[in-house]
Amino acid sequence: MRRTRTLAGIGIAATALLALTACNSGSPSTPGGDAGGSTEAPSTWFEVATDVTLDGSPTFDKMEKADKVTIGVKEDQPGLGYLDVTTGERSGFDVDIARWIAASLGFDEDKIEFKPIASANREQAIINGDVDYYVGTYSINDKRKELIDFAGPYFITGQGLLVAADAPEADKLEDFNGKTVCSATGSTPIQNIKANFPEIKTQEYDLYSACVEDLLNGKVDAVTTDQAILIGYAAQYPDDIKVTGGLFTEERYGVGLAKGDTVLKDHINTLFTDGGDIWQAIFDKNLGSSGIKVDQPKVD
Repeated sequence: MRRTRTLAGIGIAATALLALTACNSGSPSTPGGDAGGSTEAPSTWFEVATDVTLDGSPTFDKMEKADKVTIGVKEDQPGLGYLDVTTGERSGFDVDIARWIAASLGFDEDKIEFKPIASANREQAIINGDVDYYVGTYSINDKRKELIDFAGPYFITGQGLLVAADAPEADKLEDFNGKTVCSATGSTPIQNIKANFPEIKTQEYDLYSACVEDLLNGKVDAVTTDQAILIGYAAQYPDDIKVTGGLFTEERYGVGLAKGDTVLKDHINTLFTDGGDIWQAIFDKNLGSSGIKVDQPKVD
């Protein structure tokens, strides 16, 4: 049985976040334009729920016992999941989605431990209990669902390409036959290329930022991953690199959870379903200036 007192004053929280978005739209402090974040403490963005109970959720029981929530994230994706190593500030759409979920479970910012996990290690980190949930451009697919569960989707994008600013436009992946394309180890896009485009050479790193560095230095011909990620990098280096072509796949981002924790999954899905204004405010704050036009997807 599930009993929870969810976000108190959800309308107030949405209004506050929308106001915060407007106040900071002209003075972002980290890469990615408006995707950069705020000068205010993240804990002020959401109402933190009180007296939360999720009967039947072993993950929530673990959080309560630890008196904290451990969240797997990315930290090299401007506008989505980014860590400013100078200030220590985390920002991005995924990071704020993760904070929103934590607040709905009763955990303020000082009770959150963010843990960076590489793409190839996400399922194992969830299975091992190293993280309570994972929010980081995590595409839902059947192979992963054999090992873990997903809440969502909370965002839909697709595989795109990042190339040098003076490179010709590319309309299809076959345009890179004989060339080298880079992506993160274990990511869905690199698996797609290996399985379906054997004439394309591949380079893999743990971090997308390493691929972008190789592109800037002319060591690879393109970087491929979800277009939402690529736009963040293109915004950092507008004179050097650009996004090309359309979307080659559909990627549905979900929140990775322990297999069988239906109670926590249902809680998060209800949050997404009922919190459209907050979702939109988070999107506008982090990705609104990117040119991406998307609607909040319906949860599965």
